Amino acid sequence: MKRLLIRADDLGYSQGVNCGIAATVAAGLVRSVGVMTNMPDAVHGLGLLAGHPVCLGQHTNICVGRPLTNPARIPSLCTPGGEFKPSRAYREAAKAGEDFVVLEEVVEEIEAQYRQFKALTGREPGYFEGHAVASPNFFKGLEMVAARHNLPYFAMGCPGQAVTFRSTKVYAYMPKDFAAYEADPFTGVQDAVANAHEDGCDLMVFHPGYLDAYLLDHSTMTTARVREAAMLCRPQVRTWLEDQPVQLVTYDDLT
Repeated sequence: MKRLLIRADDLGYSQGVNCGIAATVAAGLVRSVGVMTNMPDAVHGLGLLAGHPVCLGQHTNICVGRPLTNPARIPSLCTPGGEFKPSRAYREAAKAGEDFVVLEEVVEEIEAQYRQFKALTGREPGYFEGHAVASPNFFKGLEMVAARHNLPYFAMGCPGQAVTFRSTKVYAYMPKDFAAYEADPFTGVQDAVANAHEDGCDLMVFHPGYLDAYLLDHSTMTTARVREAAMLCRPQVRTWLEDQPVQLVTYDDLT
């Protein structure tokens, strides 16, 4: 049977995001959740998920909030005020063909977030990856830390190409019609299932959440989160998926 992995990113971003993710987990479709361990609301988010059988991953973040490392030790990642440089700075650097991230500095912060993951959850991450920013040194740092601690690293691949996780090919879904997807994310679920691969596992990454002041002040992804949360909580969507020839899995199920 074909397999589909539904993942929610950004637990800890804000309390509104946490509540949206928690609602999708309670609804039964989201079973893998990425945690931003540097964010103050990570504790709140994990508390909302207590008692649910969820595969928790480290969603390593270097563009939102403050680092766990002293900013003076990692100046390439931080603004003068000690916050992480925003994702906009990474996009602008990528357009210029530059990477301002210093490898040794980002490794130190990745290590700090990994230690925080274990402290907050009491376990190793079920998967280990990064909140998307365009930095080759960030990705290199993730690979180094994963190898150092024998962590299940999930690399970011090119659109349309599979990434091997453990020994399983994982195909990340990208909507063909973004306008239709943004209006109703269920169209993406239907498309992903209709075109699921036989030789691996298909992945859909969502960012469910509810709006709050922090999210509105710090993210350009707002209403899309609300629409994804609503879709993933819709009983009809779960019923539809149960009738499809596809098995819902987590990273823990991939060998």
